[in-house]
Amino acid sequence: MRTAILAGGKGTRIGSMYPELPKPMFPMLGKPLLQWHIEQLKAQGLLDITLIVGYKSEAVTSHFGNGKGFGVNISYITEDQPLGTGGALPLLPKEETLLLLGDVYYDVDFREFLKFHKEKEALITLFAHPNSHPHDSDIVVVDKESRVIAWKSKKDKERGDLRNLVNAGLYAFSPEALPREAATVKDLEKDIVFPLVSSGKVFARRTVEYAKDMGTPTRIASVACDIESGVTSTRSHEAKRKAVFIDRDGTINIEDGFLTDPEKLKLLPGAAEAIKLLNGSPYLAICITNQPVIARGEVTFERLDQIHARLDTLLGYEGAYLDDLFFCPHHPHKGFEGEVLEYKIECNCRKPKPGLILEAARIHGIDLSQSYMIGDRLTDVKAGEAAGCTPLGIGLEPFEPGIRMYKSLLDAVSDILKIDNSGKNA
Repeated sequence: MRTAILAGGKGTRIGSMYPELPKPMFPMLGKPLLQWHIEQLKAQGLLDITLIVGYKSEAVTSHFGNGKGFGVNISYITEDQPLGTGGALPLLPKEETLLLLGDVYYDVDFREFLKFHKEKEALITLFAHPNSHPHDSDIVVVDKESRVIAWKSKKDKERGDLRNLVNAGLYAFSPEALPREAATVKDLEKDIVFPLVSSGKVFARRTVEYAKDMGTPTRIASVACDIESGVTSTRSHEAKRKAVFIDRDGTINIEDGFLTDPEKLKLLPGAAEAIKLLNGSPYLAICITNQPVIARGEVTFERLDQIHARLDTLLGYEGAYLDDLFFCPHHPHKGFEGEVLEYKIECNCRKPKPGLILEAARIHGIDLSQSYMIGDRLTDVKAGEAAGCTPLGIGLEPFEPGIRMYKSLLDAVSDILKIDNSGKNA
């Protein structure tokens, strides 16, 4: 098992800050960005590392040498001329390879990522997650099996609304997926990943673990702040995570009957700001919504996905994102024109039952006792109570005694974070 790290970037957006250094050697909290990678790999037993260097490579080689001082084994591929993001891959040994970008900070369980890769029998596996700037990112489109079915480049200005699932710059390659002819390869995605999508063997592992591009001074400062505040570690695979579960209609977006048209989705004032606050906190932001429009035959799954793509897009324009979204398509009452009988059932996922929250907790390793459920209906808070969360209501009238009520999602989230911070400072 080999790890390769692309470490030859110039850092044109921030190179003036450190003109003598390649981008992966820019300092963050007292050590180079690249050293953070090396130390995380060592901690997880991934000791055989190849650094792909070029621009000012001596800064890298003199710092790390053969890796013995860092407890790993380091070899080098040196690009005399820039070969692009994929040009050096044909020079790697043909073995299972984990590929990292040197200017992305990861707090990721690489072992779980590789386990997913093997279970899917994938040629290539991508690390994918939502981020705060999907309009400025490459978006991965996947099917229900996490198979990549399309790739939407950030350079495509006509790509429309998309679910916020971003390629985060971490890859696993099976040996047969590594290119052999250097002359035909330059761009990692265009020349290596794209041609294999049609094989059905390119997958994306969605996770809430922390990965953030550090290509600008603002983003380096943001990552440093997240490390120091503990945000990165609270999203790690080993952490017992906390979440704020959020109802959709009437809590995030304006409720005006059953929503069946993506263009009619409008965010409530302050909703994006509230979710953005959660994104910068130890809490995951997860939407939990009943969508009986499926059972009623008013919306297909594809149409509902378009509605949620619109939601992701509007939040993204405000620098916010949902870590995940779970919906119930069922409705228990039969006998209506156009209904879809297979979804007209009594289920365990329709609020006030807690099934969706429990499923989210299972997938993301969430400690429900430290989590909240916020909604504008009694069914929302009852679902939260049944799951073991603290329920909070949105509205002007109390649902029932003992339920804390707020005027808006922003008010509720602000209070959660205020309480959380006061507990830390106690």
